[in-house]
Amino acid sequence: MITRIEDYFSRGCGRCARFDTPDCSTRQWHSGLAELRQVCQQTGLLETVKWGHPCYVQGNRNIAIIGAFRDNFRLSFFNAALLKDPQGVLEKQGPHARHPGILRFTANPQVAEMAPLIRSYLEEAIGYAKAGTLPKKEEVTIELPEELADSLAADPELAEAFQKLTPGRQKSYAINIGSAKQVATRMARITRFRDKILAGKGALER
Repeated sequence: MITRIEDYFSRGCGRCARFDTPDCSTRQWHSGLAELRQVCQQTGLLETVKWGHPCYVQGNRNIAIIGAFRDNFRLSFFNAALLKDPQGVLEKQGPHARHPGILRFTANPQVAEMAPLIRSYLEEAIGYAKAGTLPKKEEVTIELPEELADSLAADPELAEAFQKLTPGRQKSYAINIGSAKQVATRMARITRFRDKILAGKGALER
């Protein structure tokens, strides 16, 4: 992954084989990404590189991160539960996301057209960061696949480690294991994930 901010806009993030090639998504959306970067910079946010992408920070709080894909590019907000979204333009990251927190663009000129709106959402998020405001903790009920529930009941060490995981990490296992169609596949995944659970990691963490 890249570590220099300029590399992202000229070469890509470095996370796939398309890095620094004409096929990289950052090439397709070059003008839109440059415009989006400028809007973020104009708010006074600190520009950093995190996870191979441009991330904008206020104090010790991540505010938003830029990403590019084959069919769109986007600005994703951290602590999205705080944003009021009066225009209803924010989208969810995926079907399992609890709150919409993404501004998605499918054409480069959209950024210039939406610049005032983008800036207002960034400034709202900056205000929460400066005030130290965090989203209210929500009670999360996670429905576990039957095989995972049975495995936890039969393995006290695993059950204790699973209970110590964050709700997000617990959910990652429920989704990953539950998505398997065959019982044998679900059981195999539980066996494979055991060491990760004991180590306090989520299903997708290395």
